[in-house]
Amino acid sequence: MAVKYILFDCDNTIVKSEDVAFAACAELVNEVLAKHGINEQFTGESLIAKFVGHNFRGIMEILQDDYNFKLSAEELNAYVSTEVDRVITKLQAKAEPCDGSMEVLTKLYDEKKYKLAVVSSSALRRVQVSIAKTGQDKFFLADEVYSAATSLPKPTSKPDPAIYLHVLDKYDVKPEECVAIEDSMSGATAAVRAKIPLIGYVGAYLTDAKKDEITDKFASLGCTVVMRHWSEFEKCLAAIEAGRV
Repeated sequence: MAVKYILFDCDNTIVKSEDVAFAACAELVNEVLAKHGINEQFTGESLIAKFVGHNFRGIMEILQDDYNFKLSAEELNAYVSTEVDRVITKLQAKAEPCDGSMEVLTKLYDEKKYKLAVVSSSALRRVQVSIAKTGQDKFFLADEVYSAATSLPKPTSKPDPAIYLHVLDKYDVKPEECVAIEDSMSGATAAVRAKIPLIGYVGAYLTDAKKDEITDKFASLGCTVVMRHWSEFEKCLAAIEAGRV
């Protein structure tokens, strides 16, 4: 079956944003933990190592279980809003496109062979700021940007496949008519659970050792199409379309 839709994760897939965002996120996480008497301090680096691919709501839900404290729904929603505001401020100053992503998006947009969409765990406002700051917003209509934190009746986060299932329903397409590009295990797991063919992107990881580690983890999910730079995208997509994976 021919591929019709290409579904892009945002953070550290088309936009270099995770380091910037997790630095702001860590500050708020530490404030919440301290308020509950928990003597734990995260840095942006340690938070990303533990929670890459999760949005703030998902992180806080895990931390409540890990450290045995409870936030009310109202408190959690307020913290989620605060985190988005803080992250957006940093992204407006520092977000950049991932290397080679602009060239790929430009070609896909000009050719008009595929429909393009962004499918992220992050809050919709954050995603919109990220792609606007990098000039990528011109490739996606407003209703082609989806957020697990914002676009669903019940907010969630990858690895829950709900946001991908929502997109499949929205477009009335089968999973095999789409290809997803994800850089994290949580995102990759969400795509796999939705049965969408997947390209694993490891170009945002700084060392070859880390790229090899994530490649092995993708393989454990059954994802054997791995892209180390966006210049490899056409080859990866061709392999999926030809059924060679």
